[in-house]
Amino acid sequence: MPGWLPAVRWALRTTIVGIAIYIVLDIVAQLLPPHYSPIRQAESDLGVGPYGWVMDVNFVIRGILSLAFVYGLYRAWPKALGTPRASLALIGAWGVGAFVLAVSPTDISGPATLHGTVHLVTAFLSFLFVAVGALGVSYSMPDAAPWLAVRPYARALAVLTAIALVVLFLGTGIPRVEENLFGLLERIFLGFALLWMLVVCLHLLRSEPSESRPSPSHL
Repeated sequence: MPGWLPAVRWALRTTIVGIAIYIVLDIVAQLLPPHYSPIRQAESDLGVGPYGWVMDVNFVIRGILSLAFVYGLYRAWPKALGTPRASLALIGAWGVGAFVLAVSPTDISGPATLHGTVHLVTAFLSFLFVAVGALGVSYSMPDAAPWLAVRPYARALAVLTAIALVVLFLGTGIPRVEENLFGLLERIFLGFALLWMLVVCLHLLRSEPSESRPSPSHL
């Protein structure tokens, strides 16, 4: 079985580097004024203020790394076993949604604006898409190397991502939870989604298929 195509390795590595940059920039944006609360306030709030452009850049990075992930998996997937195109498309939609978030600032206070409404709807749909897409991809992984080894970890993280999303959505319906813990719940969900991508990429790169060799019995 041949190794990964250069395009696959590039895409998987781009995803890994993108996740690292995303985490660093998220921390930087959190430390800059006006010092929004990571526990109470949504990550999108970091995109509003004098240094909001940092978070906007980070949304773009999230979009790029997500699309690279989709491309890498699509090219690496054994076509004879059926590529989960719908699930990959959902993850791609989550990536495109990040670009929309970058140009549509959220509303922190005051009456709802058009760009704030677009941001809210896009975030809701994007979160849903990546959770469903992760489940679809993880439960479609074939019974063959290197997918078989990563499959249990991918499925576990995909389920945790879905659970985190359900808790986040339910929490928005409880005023005290939404007011005091929304930021934490959202970051837990995002953390699981990105960790799922990271684990899949790292494993596929580490377990890159190589040219098959004859067994000792055939020597």
